[in-house]
Amino acid sequence: MVSEDNEQAASGKSTVRRLLSYAMTYKYRIMAAILILCGAVGAELAGPLIVKTIIDDHLGATGNDGSMAAVFRLLALYVGLLIAAGCFHFLQSYMLQSTALRIIKNMRMDLMSHIHRIPLRYFDNTPIGQIVSRIANDTEAVRELFMSFMATFVVSFVQLAGIYAALFFLDVKLALLCLLLLPLFAIIMAVHLKYSKHYIAIMRARLSDMNAMINESINVMPIIQAFRRERRTLDEFESLNNDRYVNQMKQFRIFSLSSRNIVGTIGSLLTAFVLWYFGGEALTGGIMFGVLYAFIDYLGRIFHPIIGIFDQLTNAQRAYVSAEKVFAIMDMEGKDVDEALEGNRTRGDIAFRDVTFSYKEGEPVLRDISFEVKRGETLALVGHTGSGKSSIMNLLLGFYEPDRGEITIDGRSIGTMSKQELRKPMGIVLQDPFLFAGDIAFNVSLYKDGITRERVEAALREVGAGSFIESLPKGLDEPVVERGSTFSAGQRQLISFARALAYDPAILILDEATASIDSETEHVIQRALKVVSEGRTTLIIAHRLSTIRDADQILVLHRGEIVERGNHEALMALGGRYHKMYQLQMGEEGAAMQAAVSKK
Repeated sequence: MVSEDNEQAASGKSTVRRLLSYAMTYKYRIMAAILILCGAVGAELAGPLIVKTIIDDHLGATGNDGSMAAVFRLLALYVGLLIAAGCFHFLQSYMLQSTALRIIKNMRMDLMSHIHRIPLRYFDNTPIGQIVSRIANDTEAVRELFMSFMATFVVSFVQLAGIYAALFFLDVKLALLCLLLLPLFAIIMAVHLKYSKHYIAIMRARLSDMNAMINESINVMPIIQAFRRERRTLDEFESLNNDRYVNQMKQFRIFSLSSRNIVGTIGSLLTAFVLWYFGGEALTGGIMFGVLYAFIDYLGRIFHPIIGIFDQLTNAQRAYVSAEKVFAIMDMEGKDVDEALEGNRTRGDIAFRDVTFSYKEGEPVLRDISFEVKRGETLALVGHTGSGKSSIMNLLLGFYEPDRGEITIDGRSIGTMSKQELRKPMGIVLQDPFLFAGDIAFNVSLYKDGITRERVEAALREVGAGSFIESLPKGLDEPVVERGSTFSAGQRQLISFARALAYDPAILILDEATASIDSETEHVIQRALKVVSEGRTTLIIAHRLSTIRDADQILVLHRGEIVERGNHEALMALGGRYHKMYQLQMGEEGAAMQAAVSKK
């Protein structure tokens, strides 16, 4: 328990230090704004002293022209100070809050940059909605921390310092008594923070969970509706939403009891005491009425900054919890994003030597995998789901590191390369192609230097997408919505192929790229592949075995091991696992074709 408390304390100190380090980037702006704030507070607090002077020194001599002139001069000074205070407050508020916005802009960019450096294992185990919540919601909450700190806490502390200075100037004894308010309110704030932090942490966690669930529900809405899961999904969301509501209500009760309510009560009692104390002396002539007025005025002003601090405590604490979550991601180990150095073109000779790999320790998905593929050759990986095909590609692309063994490209271990250098000579086409919002030309070139519009058009023609693009109203400039949902799966796949080819890769990776397209489009792509794979090393994860009959080498995987290898003819002659898989698929496809003909 002690060690856990120590860890939390160390984490808290670390969070505070890191928040301060972001603020220190703009320390001169903050210092200038605080100096302006001091001027504004001084101008404001001079008002009651001016009124005191008018009451005690001039009101009794209203018939005296000199006194009246002095009153008008003091009133003019009072109005002038109010105007100056307003201008100073605007300037300091603008400087402090614009500084807070700059700080959060920097933090959000640091977080986004670091996310690109985090290994894929984190994304495998973390819902997308939670990551989005960290970047969008939590950084926005941290902005509120800086905004509330800059706009409320700093202002309030400067105001309190000025008010107490004025109180000591008027009456030392009562000022010392009022000074006891500060530790009293500090204790109340400490109790408030202690009990509300737990509820705020739960509230932030539930918000993150709801974001994750919303993201998942939108992505799989057709599945939810097809399997009539709407009611169950709503029930799960309602449970999260209700849990957040319950904890929010508990936190709100703490806030209601320990903020304006208790501050107002203490303030009223203290004011009554001061009136009793000063009132008796004023009646006996022991104290001037101007002093009484000024002291009551300053005393009333004490509670406004304190109430402001209480009002912002919840936001500040919520933001602090969010800052801890943001820094937790930024503390994850990542690898720097380096630019790939220009050099000789990669040949594309790939070798796996005794590679073993596991996503979870002690549960290997690949065992002692060894193979070689030379430039210009085509290697196909086949096997049932979970056999390890995609894991081999993930290792080759550097998304994960092998537990044992070595992977080389052109004889060089990929462990010695930066990820950008490793992936630069590679082109990849996935089973579910992803298109970015923009237009078709952008989705092929991705704004890479050297890929001209002519090269984009040529790549689309090479993969057989020329006629499809020409039929679009705007051609290459046809808008693409998120994920390319207005195009068919085959059209998206053709654009994805063109993207890979436009980059002129030495190594072409096809991850079941023809699994979700129709036979006619598959025929177009197969014809194009025979041309574009010339001189390139091509690796194919094959779902349809008919598409890899011309592969130079086929590896048959089973439970993470290579159980058969050879070309199509050799494996068919072997009569093993590949032979059975091929015959089964041919039988299924033949039956499907016969059924289609009989329906006609």
